[in-house]
Amino acid sequence: MDSMRILIIEDEKKVARALKEGLEQEKFSTAIAHNGEEGFFLVHTQQYDMVLLDLSLPGRDGLDVLRTMRMKGITTPVLILTARDSLESKVTGLEIGADDYLVKPFAFPELVARIRALARRGKNEPDLHYSIADLELDIVTRKVIRNKQQVLLTAKEFNLLEYFLRHKYKLVSREMLSKEVWNDIERATPLDNVIDVHITHLRKKIDEPFPQKLLHTIRGVGYMLTDEQRIS
Repeated sequence: MDSMRILIIEDEKKVARALKEGLEQEKFSTAIAHNGEEGFFLVHTQQYDMVLLDLSLPGRDGLDVLRTMRMKGITTPVLILTARDSLESKVTGLEIGADDYLVKPFAFPELVARIRALARRGKNEPDLHYSIADLELDIVTRKVIRNKQQVLLTAKEFNLLEYFLRHKYKLVSREMLSKEVWNDIERATPLDNVIDVHITHLRKKIDEPFPQKLLHTIRGVGYMLTDEQRIS
């Protein structure tokens, strides 16, 4: 749990810096975004275990960021940190997808306790079914369906697709795949060629027969599973 990656979306730089320093003393890995656009871009393209979200952000406010995350199927736990202490604000935040709500000012130990509680809750409720567009994957039956047609995958292709679905709409690097799908941590030479071959085989099965392409290569960086037409 201490290796969790936490994204802090907070426009007040002193507050953001204090949160970062405190969380890193607790052995969490952190990143900061100072506005809603930057925050949504990071959570949309990178992998985080939790988001600490301020509501009063310049430009795109926190509620809009949260609403868009949930509409895109991004299920990363979100803990709202805000000075808005009205019941209406709390209810609105929770109804559109926040997992918890903490009013400023707050005691830092309480924040850490809530982060750990949310992390435990997430681990106790694993997803058994994933989908994007007309592609579905069932963990229990190990069936993959695209456009109501069953797609037959090898065991490694299934694990690879499951990983992409767990991280849909996010950038997935070859390094992430090497460590988390191939469980290869100390290999002297990279697995890039092996990964690319499996990606090619997977793409032929889940994308090639269908007009809408879902598995995209982000040149020089990695891959992304998305049903959006424009990849930036």
